[in-house]
Amino acid sequence: MKYLLYFFLFICNFSLHAQEKKFILIDIQNNQKKVVSDSLSAAKFLDSLSQNSYYLTEVTNVKKTKNTTEIFFDKKQNFNIAEVHLSDSLAKQLNLSENFTTKNLDSLKQNINQKYRDKGYSFNRVKTKFKGFKNKIPQVDLEISLSEKRTIDKFVLKDYDKVPKRFVRNLEQDFLHKTYDDKTLLKINSSLQNHPFVLLERPPQTLFKRDSTEIYLFLKKKVNSTFDGIIGFGNDKTDKFTLNGSLNLNLKNIFNGFETIGLFWQRNPDSGQTFNLGTDIPYLFNSKIGLNLNVNIYRQDSTFATVKAIPGFYYHISSNQKIGIRGTFETSAVLDSLYTAGKDYTKQGIGIWYQFTKPTETEIFQYQTRVITNIDYLRANYTDQKFNQIQYFLSAENNFHLSGNHYLNLNGESALINAKNELNTNELFRFGGWNSLRGFNENSLYADFYAYGGAEYRYLVNPQTFFDVFGQYAILNNPTLAGQVKLYSLGFGFKFFLPIGLMSLQISNGSQFGEAFNLKSTKISWGILSRF
Repeated sequence: MKYLLYFFLFICNFSLHAQEKKFILIDIQNNQKKVVSDSLSAAKFLDSLSQNSYYLTEVTNVKKTKNTTEIFFDKKQNFNIAEVHLSDSLAKQLNLSENFTTKNLDSLKQNINQKYRDKGYSFNRVKTKFKGFKNKIPQVDLEISLSEKRTIDKFVLKDYDKVPKRFVRNLEQDFLHKTYDDKTLLKINSSLQNHPFVLLERPPQTLFKRDSTEIYLFLKKKVNSTFDGIIGFGNDKTDKFTLNGSLNLNLKNIFNGFETIGLFWQRNPDSGQTFNLGTDIPYLFNSKIGLNLNVNIYRQDSTFATVKAIPGFYYHISSNQKIGIRGTFETSAVLDSLYTAGKDYTKQGIGIWYQFTKPTETEIFQYQTRVITNIDYLRANYTDQKFNQIQYFLSAENNFHLSGNHYLNLNGESALINAKNELNTNELFRFGGWNSLRGFNENSLYADFYAYGGAEYRYLVNPQTFFDVFGQYAILNNPTLAGQVKLYSLGFGFKFFLPIGLMSLQISNGSQFGEAFNLKSTKISWGILSRF
């Protein structure tokens, strides 16, 4: 019984193989063969030849045996290789010869079509007229049929249209009546892709009317108000462990005017506190003129307090550039009669400033490029004398994409007070901390001149997370010190998005060149930036 079963299985297997059929397609031009399993596959293969410009493909013979079908075919001439003839005017427009041979007629027609699309002829047609064969090469005449030239005639806002009128006017000034082509659409898309107040939910859509072209922009109000809290751990000047931090609230576009209202508070380990209130209105009376007002209060424990108000106006050069004029009104008072490093004073003056910001395509980075600079001319009034002063400030930052997930952030900042009189401690620049020279306490460094630069390597794990390692170098000049002081800081950290916002952790340490590295001076900063 066992052997009978084996014999039965062998007969069935042999019978199944005997019933298998195959189709062999043979190209008579080069005798190449292609084997397929069924007639449908054979028909699809022959159809594909016509789609590849073998329009005259012909089946010349079919031979059938018991389980095999041989199909002989002749592809004939490939019409994608052709001798092209252009009219004199068309040849000049395309900067081509009137007669030439092309190896890819389809690609040539697509290129011609695209050239006229770039000129605004969105509905042009490239016509091919077959004239016969010459030396087995197809002869074709190419002609172009042009529709009416298209320009951008109107912008239509959809979904979110409660935007400042100046926003729409800026779009119209930049793009209205420009040639309608792919490049212009990309520029429109790029100008809105990383806008601080609106989101472009989909690429710009086009409605072609008989006599006009309208661009539809599907906008969404950006959730852009932020609350930023930072907690810092470190030691003060007496090596005592302290807890410090800052709170930063920014309300943006709550009145649909692209306005910003900011409130900032900070406490540093050396008992200094900063309070800042600012507002920015970008389009006054639907013009390109913006208003900026900032009030800053700084109090150093019980020794002195300084109040500074800076009102200003600015002009939008473009969506990324601003230039402005501002006034400065500053008052400082010494609170402790035993504090001899400071003096009471008032300052008034005027200045100009410039800002350039380029948005980033990587959301977790704040921006691609940012440059801020200003010059202020001030009149300083002390109890017994008056002096003129000039203050300079420059800050620059750029993110470079090295390759893959690797990025390099380069940044620097510098400031100078040019004065003939001897400056007091309460009127010097204060810097250091999370957003400047890391590894030092917030606002713990005083100087009439400072400059620092840093390099930060960033590894982007995904669009929502990156790790970084950084190094910074700084020089500063303090009137109470002999000569310039050179500092450095090193550290690492990471940032990533959570459901509640962007979390940051930074571990850093800084020291003066020539001094031993002190682990007790290590700073740990942790913060959350939430949007609402």
